[in-house]
Amino acid sequence: MALFSEAELRTLLKRPLTADECTLAHDLTEDAFYGEVGERLTDPPQRGVKSVALAVAARILTNPAGVRSEQAGGMLVSYADSETGVMLSEDERKRLRRAVGMAAGASSLDIAPEDYCPPVRVWRAL
Repeated sequence: MALFSEAELRTLLKRPLTADECTLAHDLTEDAFYGEVGERLTDPPQRGVKSVALAVAARILTNPAGVRSEQAGGMLVSYADSETGVMLSEDERKRLRRAVGMAAGASSLDIAPEDYCPPVRVWRAL
């Protein structure tokens, strides 16, 4: 599946990239997306997926360590997350989930089988 093209990533970053860098950024982005939305991601991707994918891929190439802040005096470096790997921001997660037709919050998660029909309850006054 192509979330974006090498040319689009190079244009966004405004710098030369090797094919290997583009492939790695694409594969890591795709893997993070599948981890978030699973098989709901279609080929070709839904509208709205490309902009999130390019933002994530650009961050992978410009900030691979996930540094959130740096300080020269005293050499303080803080990271966005203690875990390694590609992490989606809350905004990226919401935008991706919305693009593939999922609710933004876990409270709306529907885990019932597709053919499940809950029983109808009839209440009567006593």
